[in-house]
Amino acid sequence: MVPHLSSMFLNLLLGDGARRLHVSAALGAKAEVAMSRFEPSSTIGYNKLLDNISIVRRRLNRPLTLSEKIVYGHLDDPSGQEIVRGRTYLRLRPDRVAMQDATAQMAMLQFISSGLPRVAVPSTIHCDHLIEAQVGGAQDLQRAKEVNQEVYNFLATASARYGVGFWKPGSGIIHQIILENYAYPGVMLIGTDSHTPNGGGLGGICIGVGGADAVDVMAGIPWELKCPSVIGVKLTGTLSGWTSPKDVILKVAGILTVKGGTGAIMEYHGPGVNSISCTGMATICNMGAEIGATTSVFPYNYRMKTYLEKTGRKEIADLADEHKECLVPDPGCQYDQLIEINLSELKPHINGPFTPDLAHPVSEVGAAAQQNGWPLEVKVGLIGSCTNSSYEDMGRAVSLARQALQWGLKCKAQFTITPGSEQIRATIERDGYAKVLRDVGGVVLANACGPCIGQWDRRDVKKGEKNTIVTSFNRNFTARNDANPATHAFVTSPEIVTALAIAGTLNFNPETDFLTAPNGEKFKLELPTGDELPARDFDPGEDTYQQPPADGGSVWVEVNPQSNRLQLLEPFQRWDGKDLEDMQVLIKVKGKCTTDHISAAGPWLKFRGHLDNISNNLLIGAVNVENSAINKIKNQLTGEYGGVPDVARVYKANGIQWVVVGDENYGEGSSREHAALEPRHLGGRAIITKSFARIHETNLKKQGLLPLTFSDHWDYDRICPDDKISIVGLQSFAPGRPLTAVLKHADGSLEKIQLNHTFNETQIEWFKAGSALNRMKALQK
Repeated sequence: MVPHLSSMFLNLLLGDGARRLHVSAALGAKAEVAMSRFEPSSTIGYNKLLDNISIVRRRLNRPLTLSEKIVYGHLDDPSGQEIVRGRTYLRLRPDRVAMQDATAQMAMLQFISSGLPRVAVPSTIHCDHLIEAQVGGAQDLQRAKEVNQEVYNFLATASARYGVGFWKPGSGIIHQIILENYAYPGVMLIGTDSHTPNGGGLGGICIGVGGADAVDVMAGIPWELKCPSVIGVKLTGTLSGWTSPKDVILKVAGILTVKGGTGAIMEYHGPGVNSISCTGMATICNMGAEIGATTSVFPYNYRMKTYLEKTGRKEIADLADEHKECLVPDPGCQYDQLIEINLSELKPHINGPFTPDLAHPVSEVGAAAQQNGWPLEVKVGLIGSCTNSSYEDMGRAVSLARQALQWGLKCKAQFTITPGSEQIRATIERDGYAKVLRDVGGVVLANACGPCIGQWDRRDVKKGEKNTIVTSFNRNFTARNDANPATHAFVTSPEIVTALAIAGTLNFNPETDFLTAPNGEKFKLELPTGDELPARDFDPGEDTYQQPPADGGSVWVEVNPQSNRLQLLEPFQRWDGKDLEDMQVLIKVKGKCTTDHISAAGPWLKFRGHLDNISNNLLIGAVNVENSAINKIKNQLTGEYGGVPDVARVYKANGIQWVVVGDENYGEGSSREHAALEPRHLGGRAIITKSFARIHETNLKKQGLLPLTFSDHWDYDRICPDDKISIVGLQSFAPGRPLTAVLKHADGSLEKIQLNHTFNETQIEWFKAGSALNRMKALQK
């Protein structure tokens, strides 16, 4: 366990940043991890949080939600900041930055381009995305270290040079590491991954962002966020039986859909909260990304206190107890929308396929599958991931696996287990959980994202073969897990995954249905059970943390100009002061277009540090409205059809700027800023849609693109795939003032439509400078 460093935690969280504390080297690397949690340079401290809350409460003269307390408590200027939910942009001072290895490459390349010598706030990099699941944990990890040696070396040396903590491959998934080490009640943390809200399970405001946002914070610049609205979710009753915390967010996703939380913080409250473990609350917050929420949060309670104590942070728990007033909502606070869920009546759910908001009670999914022609046979069950890999999750799955083994059964489906961290892996090995899961037919994978993000060398079905998988993951977009568009992926709780893997079919309700033992005897699975936390302390496992040196100026960071994995960035060109005229429509996208469609993961992850190479996956998953085909668009110069990135490169080579036209909630899903960098790199200037997902819209602005929305949704139908579009009025580009698009059809006719935007003054300066990074560098001169 991490050593208890009481005086350090007390001084730092109470806001005494004047002292540097020195810990004996004898305490080792674990002490360094503990120290890295609360560096004096940036930890806001509860006293400062309370001061800011008091200032804002006097100004607004009303009770505050918990979300408001933590967000407004981190305002750069609490006395002068204009605060209107859903309208004004807030300038905030987050406490920490966290980056996973796939997004950290581009974030660190941008930070290097900024010319700054060292990060201004505590920051960490976590190696979890580049490990492909093939045969098992140890072998897959070793192979990843060999294949990704160049990238890991870059991240390790860049971390050391610029003052960033580095979690090596094998340490675990970013969000689990944050929960175990860095999250605490009242913290504001931003992370370059859309599931950063996982930290809300410990009462923090943890928000997913693109790499350029992370660079701003690491540079010490106030971070901008549109003032979120607040959706309250009142929980009553008590979780029991087969119902799990995962079912809460599966139910909410069915209510709000994939865009219903856009621009809002989901704030859970009510008497039902106390029936959910801290890691269960993290599960709910994690998957809030699937409804477009800015983040999700729970109020501080004794379940969080217990988790903090069990993970070596009793001093923080004690401080949270003393300052609980700022870690819970005010009585009488008002929400913009209120949802009520009675946990005692909530049934186990399973959502999918192809979208995480298609909700079914488990009791009804078999009938729905038969009605819709979805394959009933479950080919693979997969548990773990950043969403559901806690000790409690593993214990509940193990309780079912033990029952099956006692009756002589093993899983009919293939079964995989992904531990969320080295600490979880070591502890379930020590306590016998891993053995039980292997005995029932499971394969324990590396402590990494693996199949959840498409890092899965799946070989049991051919591409294009219809099949069903069930997972305890958070996302189930087309082809996300295995690159097979015919895979029907369903998301549910680990215990339901385990039950369905044992039964081998979707048409199985463990609450009512029977299994057949090898001797022909019928039996029902008893209710799943599992300890919330291990009876003994967690086993920390192998030491996988690299503490940055006090002065990293002598550390050499190498980027080979011949590398196909890494590429230093060239600044994008400034706006020339003219309207954008006669831009070619590159593609008019039909239907759902997530960041997976715009910049696929899986095998493309290896190019995340090389902008030109990764750009070869631009929009290869998007559906072209002209022919309903994927990655097949017409080159308007030649009349021939080709891949989206290929045609974009032709246009760029010929000096032709282009535009993408999209549908609703364009860019939902991952925070990956490559989905914004790639169109900019290949000559795109604007993305025009019916609506945007929050993170993607911001990422586009950061890279100097124009994310614009139709004033009239029906104008989407006015645009033809062979149109040329001019955006006029840019000389008077201003907040709240719509722009005009002139559509030039192939027959020479013209139409004008109005386009809305959400740019503020600062963001308009990003556009004019060519990117936010260009603007930052200009301000340094």
